[in-house]
Amino acid sequence: MTEELELTLFQIITAAGGSKSSYIGAIEEAKAGNIEDAKQMVLDGDNFQSQAHDPHSKLLMQEAQLAMEGKNSADLVCLLLIHAEDQMMSCEVFKAMAEQFIDLYERLGK
Repeated sequence: MTEELELTLFQIITAAGGSKSSYIGAIEEAKAGNIEDAKQMVLDGDNFQSQAHDPHSKLLMQEAQLAMEGKNSADLVCLLLIHAEDQMMSCEVFKAMAEQFIDLYERLGK
């Protein structure tokens, strides 16, 4: 694995972690009755999520290019990449949960 790939993967993991933290914070704010703050935290999480998706998309395009050229893309597949993708998927789940909890707490507060 190249140093550039490693840095890209850590960028994805860091951004996905920030996203997940924002979504969890949104649930906590909603639980406390701070619905507008909760909604803002979801938007903050979306921003982090976007920061994770951009380099991930570039990696996918690199792999597709290698495949089109008939080259082996095995150098891109590693445990760190799998972890990065796992973090991205889990933050999508947390976003869906956060939105549901915000809606629930908003309804209970009315």
